[in-house]
Amino acid sequence: MVTSSAPGKVYLFGEHAVVYGEPAVPCAIERRARVTAEEIDEGLVVHAEDLKLDGFTVEYTGDSTDLPDVDAAKPLLEASMGYINEAVTQVRDAAGAPDAGFEIWIESDIPLGAGLGSSAAVAVAAIDAGCRELGVELDPEDIADRAYQVEAAVQDGEASRADTFCSAMGGAVRVEGDDCRRVGGVEHLPFVIGYDGGAGDTGALVAGVRALRGEYDFAADTVGAIGDIVREGESVLGTGDTETLGELMNFNHGLLAALGVSSRSLDTMVWAARDAGAVGAKLTGAGGGGCIVALDETDAALTALRYTPGCDEAFRAALDTEGVRAE
Repeated sequence: MVTSSAPGKVYLFGEHAVVYGEPAVPCAIERRARVTAEEIDEGLVVHAEDLKLDGFTVEYTGDSTDLPDVDAAKPLLEASMGYINEAVTQVRDAAGAPDAGFEIWIESDIPLGAGLGSSAAVAVAAIDAGCRELGVELDPEDIADRAYQVEAAVQDGEASRADTFCSAMGGAVRVEGDDCRRVGGVEHLPFVIGYDGGAGDTGALVAGVRALRGEYDFAADTVGAIGDIVREGESVLGTGDTETLGELMNFNHGLLAALGVSSRSLDTMVWAARDAGAVGAKLTGAGGGGCIVALDETDAALTALRYTPGCDEAFRAALDTEGVRAE
């Protein structure tokens, strides 16, 4: 029996635009998914104890279409089971053991579907734990690549490498197409996260941006402008200039809102954080609901978010400089 963990993430800049080859800078946060894998004779047994789905246990052999009977949106359930199926497929391939069976336990501090990279963290941790259980140790870059294949399969090819690379490597990373690398010199960012308790439909939101981009030239220009913000932000990352980073985050949120991926609850939390003195605040992830991230060295934004209608939870989440690891 082997346990591995991997961090979630927030986007400092670049979500949605990264799908079209623009750069993005996601940052790992100190909230983790932990996956325990034990080899069994055959099949697959999955216990998901804390994915904000009230918990479920489901037994299947990989070809079942049955979903657990829990109070959660069907797309989230289909996706969560798909990530485990595909991660196990990657483990079997990496170990050269196509018939290996597993019992898997998943625990997570990362809300499912909230834009904090829960699926990527689970995929990364599952691949690492499963491979270690079979006596195979992959380096983080290999795990990141295989976890990307998991997300691409579940998301019908719409995934980017950003979430999985960030979760596997830790710290702040830069992703542009297939070019992925860590950003040096970034040891601290004062993240404050607000969560509305909901989750957006990533597939539908990505498809909506694609439709706008195809119909309107200015929507395509908006996607390109997000890429320009990322390139500007890279020049100040690691310098301690949080004021400029925050200003660029504010621009990024405005452009994402123009693309239709924000929501009333996300906008309310963004403005609450800014009004309390955060140097910058924006949605993080696909949008439509879920989380915002703010930069604030004080407790003012955190306190304001806790009293903001529509904010279900607010917390600090320090930059996690460590990626996937064995526990």
